Amino acid sequence: MSYQKPSSAANEDLGHLFAAQPPRATSAENKQEDIQPNICEVLQILGAKWSFIVIAQLYRGPQRFKQLLRNIAVVRTQSLTDTLRHLEKTGVVRREVFPTVPVTVEYSLTDKGMDFHGVLEEMDRWAGKWKS
Repeated sequence: MSYQKPSSAANEDLGHLFAAQPPRATSAENKQEDIQPNICEVLQILGAKWSFIVIAQLYRGPQRFKQLLRNIAVVRTQSLTDTLRHLEKTGVVRREVFPTVPVTVEYSLTDKGMDFHGVLEEMDRWAGKWKS
């Protein structure tokens, strides 16, 4: 069995998927296209493996790193560090340093993070509805 290059007609049918300029869209399609960048931004926030759990844990209130590590027993130290940095960078988590000896660092949700918890609840509701 040998590889056959797809016909140019087949390539033309799919050309709109790879075109630099998308074909003209209707107003309904424009509205959907406006939503897609927003969804992509949300998915980038959730791109970190442990984002869901960290957000849910911090929704209970501010916590220090070791508290989070204990409360989320399945996550490794480096993974939690990476997730917290990612969520801080995206504006979901606030990192507050207290000038104590030793230094105390506390993590909490920003207003954006608190609001994001509603998204997680809605996703949970949707998953429960369609669970097989």
